[in-house]
Parts: sequence; C-alpha cells; structure tokens
Amino acid sequence: MAFLADRMAQVRSDIRGPLFEEALRMQAQGLEVLKLNTGNPGTFGFPMPPSIRAALSARMDEAVPYCDLRGMPDARQVLFDYHRGKGVPVPTVEDIFIGNGISELALMLLGALLNPGDELLVPAPVYTLWSNSARMLGARPVYYRCDEQSGWYPDVADIRQGITPRTRALLIINPNNPTGALYPKAVLEQLLQVAREHKLLVISDEIYDRLVFDGQVHVSTASLSEDVPVVTLNGLSKSHNICGFRCGWMALSGPAAQVRPLSEALGKLAAVRLCGNALTQLVIPAAMADEAFTRQMILPGGRLYEQRQATMDTLRGVPGLSFVPNAAAFYLFPKLDMQRFHIETDQQFCLDLLHETGILVIPGSGFDLPNHDHLRIVMLPEAGVLREAMGRFVAFLEKRAG
Repeated sequence: MAFLADRMAQVRSDIRGPLFEEALRMQAQGLEVLKLNTGNPGTFGFPMPPSIRAALSARMDEAVPYCDLRGMPDARQVLFDYHRGKGVPVPTVEDIFIGNGISELALMLLGALLNPGDELLVPAPVYTLWSNSARMLGARPVYYRCDEQSGWYPDVADIRQGITPRTRALLIINPNNPTGALYPKAVLEQLLQVAREHKLLVISDEIYDRLVFDGQVHVSTASLSEDVPVVTLNGLSKSHNICGFRCGWMALSGPAAQVRPLSEALGKLAAVRLCGNALTQLVIPAAMADEAFTRQMILPGGRLYEQRQATMDTLRGVPGLSFVPNAAAFYLFPKLDMQRFHIETDQQFCLDLLHETGILVIPGSGFDLPNHDHLRIVMLPEAGVLREAMGRFVAFLEKRAG
C-alpha cells in the first residue's frame, strides 16, 4: 500500500527534477557541470549585502522568541510604506503578511482561496510553484497563453476563453519568470478589467520588480485599481541575493468587504504555523533601505547587466535560435527550430546538451509550456563564464543541425 494522495502524481518540479539529479550524478563522477537551472545568485558568488549582515549582527537576539504571526511590526511597516510608495492601496500594516518565501505564502494564499475543483488562471509558460500549489490543494490550473510575438505579454482574449464558473483568481507574474517580460500599464489595465468583469481575485507575483533593465519602470498591478482585490507578493531572495533566507511577503489591497475575510483567513493559517522565520525578518528594514546595492547590479558595468549582455551577444544571430530580450530578472527564454536541431522532446534535448557540454538548463515544458521548442537559461555566472558556456551551446546546436 502506498501512503500517497492521488494528487501527488501531478506534482513535479523540473528545476530540481530528473535533469538536476543527472547533473548531480555527473558531478559525483568528477565531471564539470554548469548549473543554469535555478535562479540562486549566492551559488555564483553574489554576496550578501553588508547592510543585511550588519542588521543580523546587531539584532539577532530579537529573533529568539516567536514573533507576531503576520510578521515583525517594524518590518511590516517598512513593507507597507514600500507598497504605498508604489501606489498600492494597502489599507493598513495588518494587511501585510511576512512568510518563509513566496513558496510558503503561495500555499497559504491558495489554501485560503481554493476549494477542490476550483480553477486558477495561470500564464503559460509559468513558474510552476503556482500550478503545483493549485494541484496540491485539489484545484486545477487553467493556462492562458503568453504571446512571444508580442513580447510574451498575456493574451487577454485567451484568458477570457478560459474563465468558467469555477474560476476564482487570475495569476499575473510580472516581471515574468521564465520569460523576463515586463508588462506595461496598458496590459495590466486589460487584465484588471477581466478580473473586474468576472469578479476574480488578482494575484500579482512581483518578486523581480527591483531587477528591471534599461531604465524601464515596473508598475505594480494593484496600483492601477482600488475596486479589484489584489494580493501582491514580493521578497528579498532575488533583489538582495539571499534566497536561503526564505524571506517573502504579501500585501492585500482592494475593497474591504472582499479583502477583510481573506485577511482573516490568512491570519488563521499564519497562526497555525506560529510565525515566519524571525531571523530573516530582522533584515527587511535594512534591505529595503539599501536600494543602491540592488541598483548597481542592473546598471551598465553591474554584474547582472553585463551577464545579460554577454549571453544575448553570444546567441544573437544564431541560425534556428531566436529570443525576446529579457526586460527584467536574469532569465532568457530562447526558442529553437525543432526540425533544424532534430528535437523530439525538449527534455531529451536538454539531457543531450547536459551530457555533451556539461551545461544544465531547463526545458520549456518544465514551465508547463505545451510545445517543446523553448528552454530557460539562468544568466547568473560571471560574464566571461557565460560567454564561454554559450559558445559551447552554439557549437552543440551547429553539430545538431549538421
């Protein structure tokens, strides 16, 4: 007898799935592998900000007892001010919840929202935390198309077609993972209008909002409406290189009659787990005040900027390969000519790439993309390392093309 729920058969994560396990096996045999599978800056030499180190050293004794179930008051006040500064109408600091990364908060939020059989509209491709979380609750992710030809923006007509009486919420990931797309105000307003018409909650995952390139500006979804309920999620993992701290939060906004019951339900779930990691909450005020640390990475000469340029410069113009430059985050999501490169499945293609070049990337199907002609490249190694690795990737493609 297997002590497993049936729904576990649908749960998977390719980011740390079979390809990753094969990469670990190869490393155990002494083979060199460049793991471009997960956005984990600390593994590529990105440092902890000195401001965070100082905050931890000065305040660690405050983290010994359980803290407020919603999060430490001073941390929530800073986050409240941050979101209000971006135009998000968060009613009070009590509408901020701090958790152990967006991963925990996603399960809490969907657990408060979805009954078995309910539906969540999610983008395709999607960061599969969200589709997996829905499945773990017995709900169903319903995919809407993001159009590569329009810069990976959501296809609003396709969203409308996916709405049924069981649809409870619309998920927006902006900036997007895995595509790196940044949605303009006009697109966000269209998405909010769909939610308005169909009385849906909007969930806006904005963890990359501080990693935006070329002078572009991130617009927070919730800043564009006071009548549509929105839950905005964010965190420090990417902007301050502290993925292992598991420091995330969510901010609720919208009509009180709709937001208040959700806030109360989330309070119950937060109480069940007692509190988020108090050590990580200590650093939130210092991190949010340290804008310069994050900004220097995305300007010309900064690591993220130069690594992005090195990757795109090496891949630009390769026959059979195309990509939309990422406007944010540190991912590139190129498209491959399946016939030219003899691709039957993207999983096998990425396995072949791993075996022949030692480069680990994640196939597009690992982000619930139905076709097999994309892959995600994490642009976190130093620019020179990426340039050399992308050169090997190009040589691999040329060999496949014959």
